[in-house]
Amino acid sequence: MKRAYLLTGRPGTGKTTLIKEVLGRFEGKAGGFYTEEIRIGGVRQGFRLITLDGESTILAHVNIHSPYRVSKYGVDVEGLDRVGVRAIRRALRECDLVIIDEIGKMELFSPSFREAVLEAVSSSKMVLRTIMLNPHPFSDEIKRDPRVALVLVTRMNRDEALVKVSEWLKGAKAGEDNP
Repeated sequence: MKRAYLLTGRPGTGKTTLIKEVLGRFEGKAGGFYTEEIRIGGVRQGFRLITLDGESTILAHVNIHSPYRVSKYGVDVEGLDRVGVRAIRRALRECDLVIIDEIGKMELFSPSFREAVLEAVSSSKMVLRTIMLNPHPFSDEIKRDPRVALVLVTRMNRDEALVKVSEWLKGAKAGEDNP
């Protein structure tokens, strides 16, 4: 049975929304984090990382001056490590389901984050993650891992993907074998 599901797809296809919907239906204990855009006047200014137990930090922002940059955004790797990596490791210890949203360019600047992702892949926990669609050596390795199921989320199949992930969680929780 696959213990981990990876959701991939273009930006704006609803991967984070799908995760939030799955969490609303999940009956066990979940931990980890998701990300959301920071918008001012309809213009994206950056990204916030929010843990499932309510802690948050700014992951990237146009006003962050950092050597780590993706497009116009400076990335706060220290904040990611302090809040996001700690949330992953806490979820691996204490929860039934580990959420990592997302494994993307910004997050991959952090060696601690990459290490925590690999710990999650190797764990016996159920892990639901989003991962960047574009090629990257680290994310491509994760996508090829035989322990994970990769689901391409599009605007057309998002509802089907929600059903698939919900069924996987029910089966994994019950110990059934799911594709």
